[in-house]
Amino acid sequence: MKKIFSTVALICCFVFAKAQVNEYLLAGDKFFAAGDYYSAAQYYEYYLGKKKSKNNQAAYNPYAVSAVAKQTPVKSKVPVSSKEQVIYNLAESYRQLNFHEKAEPYYVQAMAGDRSKFPLLRYRYATTLRALGKPEEAEEQLKAFAAEYKEADVYTEAVIRETRNAEFAKEQLAKSNAGTYTIVKSPKVLNDTGATYAPAWLNEQTLLFTSTKPESKKSKEYINRIYQVPVTNGNFGTVEKLTIAQPNEIHQGVVTVTPDGKTMFLSRWTIGKEKKSASIYSCSKTATGWSDPVLADAVNFAGSSSQQPFVMPDGKSLLFSSDKGDGLGGFDLWYAALDANGIPSNPTNLGATINTKYDEQAPFYHTASNTLVFASNGRVGMGGFDFFFSKGSIGSLAEPKNFGYPVNSVKDDIYFVSRGPANNILQDVYFSSDREASCCLEMFSLNKARALKQVSGIVLDCDKKTPMSGVNVEIIDTINKKTIAVKTTDASGQYSFTLEDFTPLKATATYNGYFTNSLQFNSPDDMEDDMLKNPDICLKLMPAPEEPIVLENVYYDYDMATLKAESGPALDKLVKLLKDNPTTRIEINGHTDSNGSDDYNLKLSDARANSVVAYLVSKGIDKARLQAKGLGETMPVADNTNADGTDNPEGREQNRRTEFKVLGQ
Repeated sequence: MKKIFSTVALICCFVFAKAQVNEYLLAGDKFFAAGDYYSAAQYYEYYLGKKKSKNNQAAYNPYAVSAVAKQTPVKSKVPVSSKEQVIYNLAESYRQLNFHEKAEPYYVQAMAGDRSKFPLLRYRYATTLRALGKPEEAEEQLKAFAAEYKEADVYTEAVIRETRNAEFAKEQLAKSNAGTYTIVKSPKVLNDTGATYAPAWLNEQTLLFTSTKPESKKSKEYINRIYQVPVTNGNFGTVEKLTIAQPNEIHQGVVTVTPDGKTMFLSRWTIGKEKKSASIYSCSKTATGWSDPVLADAVNFAGSSSQQPFVMPDGKSLLFSSDKGDGLGGFDLWYAALDANGIPSNPTNLGATINTKYDEQAPFYHTASNTLVFASNGRVGMGGFDFFFSKGSIGSLAEPKNFGYPVNSVKDDIYFVSRGPANNILQDVYFSSDREASCCLEMFSLNKARALKQVSGIVLDCDKKTPMSGVNVEIIDTINKKTIAVKTTDASGQYSFTLEDFTPLKATATYNGYFTNSLQFNSPDDMEDDMLKNPDICLKLMPAPEEPIVLENVYYDYDMATLKAESGPALDKLVKLLKDNPTTRIEINGHTDSNGSDDYNLKLSDARANSVVAYLVSKGIDKARLQAKGLGETMPVADNTNADGTDNPEGREQNRRTEFKVLGQ
C-alpha cells in the first residue's frame, strides 16, 4: 500500500511540476506578446530551469517605446510553445531590454537550430554583436542576413544602415585622439540600483536627474522618479527626491526649467499593452516645492506620445520629442513657442534636416556655441542611439554631425547637458549611457582637453601657379580686430601657426611688387579636428604704371550703361583687391567697338566706367581712390572688321571691354 501511495504521490508531484512549468511558459508568452520583456524573460528562465536573473530591474529602457509596437512583426513558423521559440523569445526579450550580454548566448543557441524558422534571427544577432563592441562579427552576420533574406521591407533598408554603423564603429574605435577625452562614470550616490539618466541643471549648484532606483532596500519597485543633488566643483552632495506629486504606477522624469525658475516641464508616462504612453506636463514653483503637474495641452497629441521637454535658454520656446503621426517617422524633434507665463503654443516639426524616419530624442541646446545636441538611432553612428550636433538657430539648423568616439559608444548614448564655453561644448558635460552596464543607463561626466590647433596654408603666384617664399602672412582676429601672428612662407610657400582654438580669422599675404591678398577662414567641418588646411592664397603681380588690366565678365544692358547682375562676381573680386590694398588708387576705363558715332561711343563708355565706380563705392570703396574715364572706340585691341570689309563679331566683342589701371599706391 505504501508503495502504491508513493507511486501516486510521485505521479502527482510530476504532474504538478509539469503544470507549473507550463504555467511559466504561458506566462512568458503572455508577457512577451504584451511587450513586457522583463517579466517575459523571468518566466522563460523559469521554464528553461535557469536560475532567476539577479538583474531585477524593470526599467531597462525607459526612454523608448516597445519595438513590438513600432515594427511590423514577422510571424514565426513554429508554435509559440516550442522550446526553440522560447529560446528565440528570450534572446529577443533581453535585446529589447538592452541587456545584450544576456541576449547573446540565447541567440547563439538559436543560431545552432533551424534558422529558417526565425527570418530575422541573423539581423537581431548582428545588432546585439554590434552593441557588445564586436563590429567585425556584426558585419559578417549582416552580410549573411542580406544574402538570405528575400523580403522587401523595412529590414532590407535596416541591414544597409546597420552595416554602415558597423563600418563607422570600426573607424571610430581606431581613432588616435581618444586620450584627449576624460569620461568618468558618476559615483554610486547617483548610479545606484536601476537606471540613472536625463541630467538637467535646476540652477548653478543643483543637478536634476531621473532614476529607477527603489525607494528602499527591500523594495523591488522600479519606478522612474526625479531626484536632485547639489554639485560643488564636480563633487556630489546628498541625493534627494524632488518634491513633486507622483501618483502610483506613474513614471516621471526628463525635466527642464524656465530661466526664471518658475515653471517646470516634465515627462510622465504609463506602460500598458505593447506601448509606453507619454505626455508632457508643467508645474509651478511653490514655497515648499512644485505644484501638481498638469497637462501641457499644446504639445500633447491624441494617440501619440510626447516626451523629453527642453526649455531653450532664452525661455522663448520648448523643444520636445513626439511620435505624432504627421512627422517624418518614429520620434521627431519639435519646438513650440512659450509665452511670458511659460505656456506653449504652435508646435512645429524641426523638419527633415534634423529628423529621420527613425527616432530623434532628448534635445539640448548649447547657447554659447549655438549648437543643438540630440540623440538619434536613424543616422550612421556607432550603433543604437548616438549624440549628434547641429549648428545654428532653431528653424535654421545645419546638417547634423556625429560626435564620434568616445563621446558615443557602441551602445546607447542619450541625454546630454553641457556648461562648456563657446569654444568647447565638450567641457563640463554630463550624459547618460549604458556603455559600462549590462542593461541600464548610467550617468557619466565628460571633459575634452583642447589641444593647440594648427593652421597651415600655401601662397602661390597667381599667374605662374608656383609657390612663393618669403611672403609676409599676417593672421588677424576678425572679432577683436587684432593681429595674433605674423609668419613668413618657407621655400615651399607654406606658412603655419598654432592657436588655442579655431576662431574667425583672416590671413593677409603681402609681398613687394604684388597686390596684397587675404583669406577669411573659421573652423574645419569636423569640430573635433585639431588641424586646418587653408585654401591657397594667390598673389597677382602688379602691372607697370598705367598698364591696363581687363576686368573679365563685366556686362551691361544692350546700348546702355546699366550693369547686368552677372557682373557682380567679377567686380566683387576688384572690391576685395581694393580692400586688401587700401592705399591703391585706380582708374576705370570704358571701351566700345566702332558701331555708332565717335561722340556717342565716348559718352556710352564714360557712363559705363562711372557705373563701375558707383558699384565699387556701394561696396565700401572710398570715391577718392577711384576715377572713371571713357575712351570710346579710340583704343581697339582687335579689328572691328575683317580685311575684306566684312564684320568681325569676335573682334568687336574684345573691344567692348572694361579695364582698370593703377594710378598709385
